[in-house]
Amino acid sequence: MRRTIGMTIALSCISILTAAFVAPQGPPATQDHGALHLYPMAELQWKDGPGSLPAGARFAVLEGDPAKEGLFTMRLQLPDGFRIPPHFHSGVEHITVISGTFNVGMGEQFDRAAAKRMPTGTFGYWPAGMRHFAFAEGQTVLQLHGQGPWTITYVTAADDPRGKK
Repeated sequence: MRRTIGMTIALSCISILTAAFVAPQGPPATQDHGALHLYPMAELQWKDGPGSLPAGARFAVLEGDPAKEGLFTMRLQLPDGFRIPPHFHSGVEHITVISGTFNVGMGEQFDRAAAKRMPTGTFGYWPAGMRHFAFAEGQTVLQLHGQGPWTITYVTAADDPRGKK
């Protein structure tokens, strides 16, 4: 009997702990849960920018607001040969390559030979604060998601396009 009571208590504790870890944590404030949101590629409304990237990039925010607290998802459209100088972010960067090839390298110097290729369909992520650089091969579309507010800090201040416009 003591063994049965002990097992019952142990199973109850496991059930409670499991429920705590898998229970929904509540919806992000940036989502409208009363509707279905679909974004066909052909219907995206691309804008020039963002201003934190060199000229030539275009973007479309799909969910949330990268400048505010909370989850966000956006797409970046980069022309062939587009380069992003060494920089870092305050949050984890999550990238999925929708089309084209994105190349990313780690370090404070732009070194094409040290970059890793991310062809169409590749997902990658790297930690906050990691110095990295990137370039596109062919017209490239990326999906970037993360936790806002999203920041980008260039290793060399002269590379920051925000002071050049």
